[in-house]
Amino acid sequence: MKKKLRLLIVSFVVSTQLFASGFQINEHGARGMAMAGAYTALALDGSALYFNPAGLSQLNGTQIMVGATVIAPSSSFRGVSPAIDESSMKSAIFNPINIYLTHKLNEDWAFGFGVNNQYGLGSTWDENWVGKYLAIDTEIQTFYFTGAAAYKFSDKLSLGVTASYIYGNVAINKKQSLAPFNADATIDLTGTAGSFGYSVGLLYKSTDMMNIGFNFRSGSKLEFSGTADVTAPSALISLLPSGDVEAPLTTPYNATVGLALMPSKELTVSADFQYVGWSSYDKLEVTFVESGVISTSIRDYSDGWIARLGAEYHMSDEFDLRGGLLYDSNPVKDELVEPTLPDADRIGLNIGFGYKITPNLSIDLAYLFLRFAERKIENSEVDYTNGAAGFNGTYNSSAHLIGLNLSYYIN
Repeated sequence: MKKKLRLLIVSFVVSTQLFASGFQINEHGARGMAMAGAYTALALDGSALYFNPAGLSQLNGTQIMVGATVIAPSSSFRGVSPAIDESSMKSAIFNPINIYLTHKLNEDWAFGFGVNNQYGLGSTWDENWVGKYLAIDTEIQTFYFTGAAAYKFSDKLSLGVTASYIYGNVAINKKQSLAPFNADATIDLTGTAGSFGYSVGLLYKSTDMMNIGFNFRSGSKLEFSGTADVTAPSALISLLPSGDVEAPLTTPYNATVGLALMPSKELTVSADFQYVGWSSYDKLEVTFVESGVISTSIRDYSDGWIARLGAEYHMSDEFDLRGGLLYDSNPVKDELVEPTLPDADRIGLNIGFGYKITPNLSIDLAYLFLRFAERKIENSEVDYTNGAAGFNGTYNSSAHLIGLNLSYYIN
């Protein structure tokens, strides 16, 4: 019985999807965001540190760019099948930041430094909902501290590289059934991790009317370590592992190619294709340090991709209008979908504008509506009652995002 209960508690950790398409944040600058993120072949402001560091070579003087994105997700679940009871994720607001400082040293070299949150978000469900043994509160946050350098080989070709230190933290709360006893345990897991990453970008201006861009961002292995605190009836608490835990997790690499066309002085049209190597997340191994209990759960993610199309229209010397459309495929197989942050293929509709307040100060605003495809799960392998697999039902999700940036230019 003692061994069985320990393994049940371990299942708490391995059942959570800390990394899925829903946790990757691609909105790190309002101008690029308003164009659906189709910005790899443009990279015309400080957010080049994220979209394509080679773009730093085309920025003049010194630029300071600060901003944030407000993200408001919502999700509901109908089930467990054949039941059609509906549970809704509680309202929450997340606000990843972005800060960029760039400087052009001379005609050939440019440098930059930035801070942003490339993975994050979370979910909160009612503490007694039908999926309480899978997820109640889940939140993850990462900070990327990035330095960049770009070299201009010619008027046509530039190369950029970045190096990042990554700090991550995670907090998870859920319940654990103590069957055959008529009792539940409450488990709180917190952990932190540090890692490193890099990116390489190319920008090629083939003509005055066409740019081609490429950016590769590495994956990173985050060695999370922290504690698991367990609350349970006093007669059972000694049977449950707690204390220090360790869990390595790997974020995916991203490879993006972009094309930008400028058919006139007023109009720019851009397109990106982003390939995401989610297959690096094939398993999650968790170790309770004191007891030595180790458990491995197969995640078996598939690689994903995102297609983006954006446009910008220069209406006057002060005002630019922008819009875009994206399609994002999710990496999670039906049988492994869980409510930590329900994932599905999604379509994004973007709109925004840029306004030059003074010759040296500008503001950019973007809005994105994400609509997730309804996802009906009929072949779930998820164990949600410690012995009864099959968290089948229907997920519906959407999200509203607003991005705002202020940029100051020192020539």
